[in-house]
Amino acid sequence: MAQRNVEKLVDRALDAGGGVLRLAPTWVPRAFLTPGRRLKLAPQDIYALGMDRGGIDERWFASTTAAANPGAPPDEGLSYVVIEKDRFLLRDGVEARGPQFIGQAMWDKYRRWPVYSKFFDNMGPIPHHMHLNEEQAARVGLQGKPESYYFPPQLNAIGNNFPHTYFGLEPGVTKADVRRCLERWNEGDNGILDLSRAYRLEPGTGWFVPTCVLHAPGSLVTYEPQWGSDVFAMYQSLVEGRPVPWDLLVVNVPPEKHRDLDYLVDMLDFEENCDPHFGQNHHLVPVPVADTAAEGYMDRWVCYVRKGAPDLFSAKELTIEPGAKATIKDNGAYGLILMQGQGRIGKVTMDCPGMIRYGQMTEDEVFVTHDAARDGVVFENTSPCEPLVTLRYFGPDTNPDAPRVGSAKR
Repeated sequence: MAQRNVEKLVDRALDAGGGVLRLAPTWVPRAFLTPGRRLKLAPQDIYALGMDRGGIDERWFASTTAAANPGAPPDEGLSYVVIEKDRFLLRDGVEARGPQFIGQAMWDKYRRWPVYSKFFDNMGPIPHHMHLNEEQAARVGLQGKPESYYFPPQLNAIGNNFPHTYFGLEPGVTKADVRRCLERWNEGDNGILDLSRAYRLEPGTGWFVPTCVLHAPGSLVTYEPQWGSDVFAMYQSLVEGRPVPWDLLVVNVPPEKHRDLDYLVDMLDFEENCDPHFGQNHHLVPVPVADTAAEGYMDRWVCYVRKGAPDLFSAKELTIEPGAKATIKDNGAYGLILMQGQGRIGKVTMDCPGMIRYGQMTEDEVFVTHDAARDGVVFENTSPCEPLVTLRYFGPDTNPDAPRVGSAKR
């Protein structure tokens, strides 16, 4: 699409929504996982992209980051802004009106919306894996990826096969222990989970997951704000009886290091993985922004980072009681997904769907620009009986007032 036409569409959308931009659903498959079927995607569309591409088990929000899937089209993972019968990539909108969309400071530093969020929903656990840090990812021309989790109650009425997550490594585990697991890769289960510890997952809570930390996410539907990258390395050779290819361990590793076991072991942060206070230093519980229940709404921090970590992303859960409205001012732009209810966000109507066909438009997702967020957006619940619940996530250096997880220090 020509740049001039994109700019015209962007300006139309900004004017029509007052800085609140409606987004189309963005679905992403994963060939190595089994979908959990709780994302409201119609059952007949779980394999809409073909069995070879895998089942659709993720929905991405306000994303300008492409999914790193084999055989994927170039726009897989990218969000589209919809204005009447027209649409354009959110990424193109940011490029056309960067300071207005994401703020001057973020635009000057990153020249893009550098974060995204998603739901992932699987029948069972994901293999024990880590996400590379900046230095490691840069060796293959990519960026690192810290992330955080929140388990929304609205999508977790059932926990599926394994609602527990293995995090890190037991205190005292050595590099030699992990190396032996990699040596046993083709013998079946390489035993990496024997070196780790599982935590029971609780809807309405979450976790902060830094780079270079092993984790095998469990089977709750997970809301996942994260850095705008799709890098990973899987260290588990067999999950639920399914082999994990060695390629998924080294997919983001320089080719000359693909069989260098010491290099692969050294990619892990052993101090962080073996933290004896791992739960205390990484588990997230919701924190109210302010005492506003008497005004008919409650805003809570649900994703935030550990003390001392860079402020790369954060997320809030806003609940508006039936018939109430509230003007919410934020420090910067955000992507938002409606979890429950119906109403209005600024000029834009919102309605939580019951079932979604692949390719169908919905009224449950928006991107709110920096200028609109700072001016204040009116959230109105038009239902007489059901709360309006939304999740919204923010980019780097937006919320220095967010809480910090963890008090035990290494």
